[in-house]
Amino acid sequence: MAKEKAKSYTEADLIEMFNLIRLVKIQTARMQDWLAAEPAIFDVVEQGNFDKIYNSAVDKIAGWSEEDLKMKFISYVLPLGYLEDNGRFLTYFEKTIFATIEGHFLSTKSDFMVATGILDKPKKPYFHFQEYKPHKKPSGDSMAQLLEAMLIAQHENNNEKPIYGCEIMGKNWNFVILEGKSYCISETYDCTKKTELLQIIAILRKFRHILETELLD
Repeated sequence: MAKEKAKSYTEADLIEMFNLIRLVKIQTARMQDWLAAEPAIFDVVEQGNFDKIYNSAVDKIAGWSEEDLKMKFISYVLPLGYLEDNGRFLTYFEKTIFATIEGHFLSTKSDFMVATGILDKPKKPYFHFQEYKPHKKPSGDSMAQLLEAMLIAQHENNNEKPIYGCEIMGKNWNFVILEGKSYCISETYDCTKKTELLQIIAILRKFRHILETELLD
């Protein structure tokens, strides 16, 4: 069967289509627990990598392209956050995922996902990243694209477990949890501020713990 043609949706479109509840000022207990991650502790190599990317971001992030942001920054943040392949889950970059949910066809490219899978085929997704050029007009509605990926993951997983995600707009990071019809968006973290970058990494490490203790079958 031929795949349906994808449409471009805004965040407001998805709220209306799926009767979603958007939580920003009210943080769920799950979000509060995630954001309350213990500060990250680095070994010598990790500290060196952290110092390198922090100083680089402070000096250069405003002029980075999307590829610069991925290769010079995010590619270092992910291992510092312990989001790398292991025996229980895999990581995938730029995978197009799709599903028909409540009569609506959704299709989006997940810039980065954490999932169980076989070789290059993701099976159960648990975490999605969407990231964009800093200080330049992004292509499409970034939160909508993240929400699409999370809704597809929720549909494909077909269980009651939450889906986690992160929207990155240049230096600004927002963490998101989708539970049922509600999605909670964290406060914004600025990766050019050292204490906030440290907390970003701590939150990613906390997700790794949540994944291994609560989400994986």
